[in-house]
Amino acid sequence: MEAPTASCWEWRPDQPSRIERAAALVRLEGPDALRVLHGQSSQAIDPAPAGAALATCLISPTARLRGLAQVLVDASGAWLLIEAGDAEAVRTSLDRVLFPADRVELGPVQPALLITPVPGRRETAPTGELEPTSAGSWQVLDAGAAIWQLGAQLLIAKAGTATPAHPLAARPQLSALEQERWRIQQGWPSTPSELNDDTNPFELGLTDRVSLSKGCYVGQETLAKLATYDGVKQQLRRWWLPPGATTAPAAGQPLRRHDGERAGMITTALAWPEPDGSTLWLGLALVRRNALEQDWLLAGDSGADTESNMEANTTSAPRLALSKPDGFVDPPGGGAQR
Repeated sequence: MEAPTASCWEWRPDQPSRIERAAALVRLEGPDALRVLHGQSSQAIDPAPAGAALATCLISPTARLRGLAQVLVDASGAWLLIEAGDAEAVRTSLDRVLFPADRVELGPVQPALLITPVPGRRETAPTGELEPTSAGSWQVLDAGAAIWQLGAQLLIAKAGTATPAHPLAARPQLSALEQERWRIQQGWPSTPSELNDDTNPFELGLTDRVSLSKGCYVGQETLAKLATYDGVKQQLRRWWLPPGATTAPAAGQPLRRHDGERAGMITTALAWPEPDGSTLWLGLALVRRNALEQDWLLAGDSGADTESNMEANTTSAPRLALSKPDGFVDPPGGGAQR
């Protein structure tokens, strides 16, 4: 059966807005800083010039995700901006791989604040205030206040710094509920719901943060096998629940096909209050490969349902409509699915 057009995924705030997220910075100073980060993350870092901002994944030897980061390269080393994950654990893992011969000085974890634009309902692009700096680059806007520009984002790199007098910072901030809805719509993985020891970058749509052509790095062998042998067994999808359901979905709930076959698990569930007083349910899920072509999946673990029951909406299980998040990048090889 066909899924209806999900206009809920076209949601935007009424006016141009911003998201503020807590982040962390770790400084790597010295001529070997890029080489160390090259070997400890998924992106090609070593050849990057000063001024480059490179999105990367911090992964284990088995390619499990430890964090998401950007590497901000300058003339004497790099800043590691940790956007998601345990910053102290990331720093500890870096400290363990440093040898006395490495010409790198590893700094402490420093709190930071990352400001991201969100387009308003009638805005054509979210980057107007920061247009002079292209994606993939960064620059210091105010050295004293430690305010940096990263493509379309602002970074306040020093704790206690007041919100800067900048057009992006002057946008109204989304509420926590609105921010979570935007995250779900884009498919940004969060710790620990999607980003954890059980997931890898290809499953979460982070393929653009992975280099399969660079030299040896932690987790490379596993990622290469996944790409070469089409080994990605699940992918992140967003879901929404059409009105009329009597049972609400919940994070951690299993998903199944109408024939009862297990099909994945809900990782995030959000209750969104509608103007008419009803509740719109939406969220994220990790969907198994055998169900990626399904328009619908059932939440819960109560066996099979017939197609006629689903058509008549008589099944008691929440029936979730699936789609690919806006920010999801397909895995390499044959892993791309609708």
